[in-house]
Amino acid sequence: MRRKYTYPLLMMVAITIIYLVNQHLDQKQKEQHVATGAEIKSTALSFLFPEAAPETVVHHQYYSLSYNEAAEQASWVAYTLEKSQLQNSKSLSRPYFIVDNAVETGAADWRNYKNSGYDRGHLCPAGDRSFSTQAYNETFLTSNISPQLNAFNAGIWNRLENQVRDWASRYNKITVITGGLTTNGLGTIGTENVVVPSAFYKMVLRKNDSGYSCLAFLIPHRESDAALQQFVVSVDEVENATGIDFFPQLEDSIEHKIEAEKPVDRWVF
Repeated sequence: MRRKYTYPLLMMVAITIIYLVNQHLDQKQKEQHVATGAEIKSTALSFLFPEAAPETVVHHQYYSLSYNEAAEQASWVAYTLEKSQLQNSKSLSRPYFIVDNAVETGAADWRNYKNSGYDRGHLCPAGDRSFSTQAYNETFLTSNISPQLNAFNAGIWNRLENQVRDWASRYNKITVITGGLTTNGLGTIGTENVVVPSAFYKMVLRKNDSGYSCLAFLIPHRESDAALQQFVVSVDEVENATGIDFFPQLEDSIEHKIEAEKPVDRWVF
């Protein structure tokens, strides 16, 4: 009789210990992934950040974002990419996605994407942050992903990401701002109703002796073999599509100039 009751008791104790250990490890993992604080820790230049309500902005060590609770994803993610970072790129183990605890309203859980038919599409690509384990792991926070069709994610979006890395190598340093169009999305996924964007945008900004130059892309969320140049738009067009004011801290004359043009001829494809 004693064994009859001892075994279930030992099982309960073992399960409790395993649970507590997992909770501890999960918390330690989150602490390693999330770097928060009052000061801006992101390598993205703060004066180039788009307009956003202060309570929605999260500054990680290697990128910043503005979280859209209604869409359960970032309205924008901003960071800088340097040639030296790409030169120090490493082969790193892919971690699990985890919820971003730095988002005050609570970031969407990765389980929303399970069996949804959509990839967990990175906004700040892991390939842009493979120069350190911390930088790489930060890209696997759920605040940095958006639902993407695999044909889009592995296709034209991947081509654009590779092109951005080529520009960082060519021009030494660029600033990248990216996100999805969620106002008129393609539906939702998961129990938290994560919006599937109808299109994705990416803006790449660089500065040289002659001033700023910004190339903006707006790509419909579908498979495409078209050349990247076909999706170049003005920053003004992205602002009209998203309702976001980009580069509000720049002098008006500079802001108006770079937001109106499409300087394809100044960027090597």
